[in-house]
Amino acid sequence: MRTSRVSRETAQIVNALSSERRRSTRQSLQAFADDRAGAEGQEVEEKVAPDAVIRQDDDDSSSLSSLGSLGKRKREDDTSTPRKAAVLEATTVRRAPRKALKTEDAEYNQDNTAFPRKPRRQPAQHIKGPNGAVTVEPPPNWAEVYNITAAMRKRIIAPVDTMGCESLAEEHRSPRDQRLQTLVSLMLSSQTKDTVTAAAMKNLQENMPGGFTLESLIAVEPAVLNELIGKVGFHNNKTKYLKATATILRYKHNDDIPSTIEGLVSLPGVGPKMAYLCMSAAWGRTEGIGVDVHVHRITNLWGWHKTATPEQTRAELEAWLPREKWHEINHLLVGLGQTVCLPVGRRCGDCDLAEKGLCPGAEVRKGSPRKKVKRELEVKVEDGEVATKSEEVKVEADDVAVKVEAESGDLGHVEVQAAAGATADIEDAVK
Repeated sequence: MRTSRVSRETAQIVNALSSERRRSTRQSLQAFADDRAGAEGQEVEEKVAPDAVIRQDDDDSSSLSSLGSLGKRKREDDTSTPRKAAVLEATTVRRAPRKALKTEDAEYNQDNTAFPRKPRRQPAQHIKGPNGAVTVEPPPNWAEVYNITAAMRKRIIAPVDTMGCESLAEEHRSPRDQRLQTLVSLMLSSQTKDTVTAAAMKNLQENMPGGFTLESLIAVEPAVLNELIGKVGFHNNKTKYLKATATILRYKHNDDIPSTIEGLVSLPGVGPKMAYLCMSAAWGRTEGIGVDVHVHRITNLWGWHKTATPEQTRAELEAWLPREKWHEINHLLVGLGQTVCLPVGRRCGDCDLAEKGLCPGAEVRKGSPRKKVKRELEVKVEDGEVATKSEEVKVEADDVAVKVEAESGDLGHVEVQAAAGATADIEDAVK
């Protein structure tokens, strides 16, 4: 049968390719068999081989032979020639010696000043007994932390020490009126600074018709009451709460505030923290811990527990903290939170707990931020004249804070941190 020239050439190309593939497959199988046979009876040592190095010489034949040997793995290092030894030396991976671990118990800032390492958090332990009863073991160093904090608070006067809700009632009033004023001051303090709360209470005491009593609170117009407490947070809602509370006290509690936690919490605008503080200050009975955001935040920073809400914090603290400290811990930590352990920008450099390495939440700063301030210097010039020269100097940020030293008959020499170091007394939200 006659075929075209194109068909014949195509058939020749296909046959050539098929024969080449068969030869390549046979050669690969033969090489594999030879390698297996040569490896029998020999012990193979695993080594870290250097990366493959391709030698390309000027001679084309040597380049082809080098490329052809890339597919084969050398089982032993060939250092028969100086050049091969140099290649092996250049491609050998060397491990750097491991650095010695730092074992000191301090970190250092830019001025080479040592900071103690943060202690490990050691919260209270809940231990379940054989009969199913759960006992709570307090944190191991809680007493030391508490005592150091109490000593530190004696040196620094906070707004809560002079304008706290417990000290705002008029002393010349009857016990019933004092209890009412204590309750009202607590209601006004929610999400309000102590200074603003004290000013609002002063307005009520001086401008209420007939003085600050239950009768005057019932008789006052809501608009007038709202104006008197207009500086406190959420004053519109608090005006409604105060008017409703006055009516409830008149008809349900015999013109006096409730003497139980349940009765206090039932009043509009009164939460658990206010109720426990009011029970201690007004009735002299400590039935629980008043936990606000300062107590909740600081005790979690100390690692005494890991809680999400103030009520959880109260339950954890009451499980192990001695009862005689239930009333004072609120006053202690609120003052600390207002002056040193601020919600934003904590002054850990001024805290004795951070200095002694007792606070796991301490912020160890590697270098204090600096601010530029102007200072005036007296410079003597010719003819004995004195001129004033101003210059900018860099000082530490903490040095710019306003601090006032004062003398107190009860506390001795103390240090009062003024507006630059004070912070808003953020309490629990209004119900």
